[in-house]
Amino acid sequence: MSRALQVAKVADREKTAARLLKSSADKFYDPDIDIDWDAPIPADKHFHPEHRISLYGTEIWDRLTPEQRLELGKHEIASIASTGIFFEVLLMQMLLKQVYKHDPTTDHVHYLLAEIADECRHSTMFGKACRRFSVPAYGPRRWVKNLAKILPLLGRGPSAYAAILVAEEVLDRMQRENMADPELQPLIRMVNRIHVLEEARHVTFARQEVAKGMARAGWLAKHYHRALTAFVSYFVALSLINPKVYKAVGLDPRVAWKAAKANPHFQETMRFWGERIMKFLTEADLVGGPGMLLWRRSMLLAT
Repeated sequence: MSRALQVAKVADREKTAARLLKSSADKFYDPDIDIDWDAPIPADKHFHPEHRISLYGTEIWDRLTPEQRLELGKHEIASIASTGIFFEVLLMQMLLKQVYKHDPTTDHVHYLLAEIADECRHSTMFGKACRRFSVPAYGPRRWVKNLAKILPLLGRGPSAYAAILVAEEVLDRMQRENMADPELQPLIRMVNRIHVLEEARHVTFARQEVAKGMARAGWLAKHYHRALTAFVSYFVALSLINPKVYKAVGLDPRVAWKAAKANPHFQETMRFWGERIMKFLTEADLVGGPGMLLWRRSMLLAT
């Protein structure tokens, strides 16, 4: 890369960072202040749209009482929120590494620090929501957590940002629908609204990093980034619903999870949640090759 191109790249990155920093200063939320955690929980409001619950439309679903369906929705949203915490922590680790490597006087690093602060508040918010609804913070299964320890070692450049984008944008698609649903709990809608508004900045930043990184990646690097993105995204998608949630309504986790994965309604929900990010990753040349098998098994991509 020529010196002139390097200078232009840094200037462009600084311009984007400065704009996002201004947005961060103009519009941010503190969950301790902006959410009334003591507000009553209406007994007739759902926690998750029924048609987005993993067992919706199955024979198992037909046997559940209305109370069990509502309870399952509450536990599934807790699983999704706590899995979101897990991936936000991974993102913060990655961003801190970038802070360590770059000039702390630049707007680029200042925005990285602002995003880390946002993610700290989001993780706190999700944790408080689980506690308020008296449900476990399920998170991913233990073996997924152990496997994820190697991600900071393997993830670099566009694939690192792309993998996190999958987690962020799947949640974003879900939350945009939920925050507008009057049948859901007011607290759920508020948490979703805050996260959507602040994640928009993070998505803008990460998408730019992915696009720039792939544009300058060589043949071998592109194959590496495609494979790693598919591998991590597969586990992101299948970690959203921890099978332990089914115990809350008296179901066998193995039987229920098997039914959920084979459920056309749930498969369509996963495709809907992943539609926007899959379009972007395809345009960025990150979808293809041997990783296609994992993409299809993740249910994020139509078979």
